[in-house]
Amino acid sequence: MSQKRYSENTIRTYEGMLLIFFRFHFPKTELEITEKDIVTFNTDYILANGFSYTYQNQAINAIKLFYRQQGKTQLLPENLERPKKTKKLPEVLSVEEIQLIIQNTTNLKHKTLISLLYSCGLRIGEALKLKVKDIDNKRRSMHIKSAKGSKDRYVPIPIRMIDLLNKYMVRYTPNDFVFEGQNGGKYSAVSARQILQRSLHLSKIERSITLHTLRHSHATHLLENGTDIRYIQELLGHNSPKTTMIYTHVSTTSLDKIKNPFDEFEI
Repeated sequence: MSQKRYSENTIRTYEGMLLIFFRFHFPKTELEITEKDIVTFNTDYILANGFSYTYQNQAINAIKLFYRQQGKTQLLPENLERPKKTKKLPEVLSVEEIQLIIQNTTNLKHKTLISLLYSCGLRIGEALKLKVKDIDNKRRSMHIKSAKGSKDRYVPIPIRMIDLLNKYMVRYTPNDFVFEGQNGGKYSAVSARQILQRSLHLSKIERSITLHTLRHSHATHLLENGTDIRYIQELLGHNSPKTTMIYTHVSTTSLDKIKNPFDEFEI
């Protein structure tokens, strides 16, 4: 997986999935496992525990990848089918809610991280891997390297975000990564999630919000402001426009333009 340039997170996830899978079927060896055993694992472990579509899909991906490397085996990875994807729309915050969250994030380092995630639509992994040398103040852009799918891209930085970044850099003087832990190295994703949860609590927002919600909100707000969907696709680093099109379903702009005949009724 390292040779094929899979991300560290994906490697850890797949390793964990395979350990669970083989422990479930112990004492059978990997060469004795059949497609029927996969069905049993799915029914008696994944579905029985109420795990998500994403969890199930990751398990199938890990098993497929493992068995493609095996020679004499009873299991053909090509016959393994992924679960049908659920069509859930992403949770999106309003502009006012985003402003409230940022205002209630008083620590400068924390405020800069939360603001960057929203203002540039970054994944948390991209923000934490961002290095000082990847930011170009003159061009007001950042170079996102080896993002999801091993795809690089340049992302423009709003003027106000540049000012906040410069203020942060002067105070914290990071050496390598823009956001560093107390002992150096990358800042922790766990700490970033805790920051958001504290700010949500102070903002009295009780919905199920994650760091990725900031990215969803960024894309939706761009769309509502009239930004072309193809441009949003490039900004977010989506390989397919189908992925970006989901934001048309959560944007309120188009819905507001619909004239409902009920509005003409005299009641």
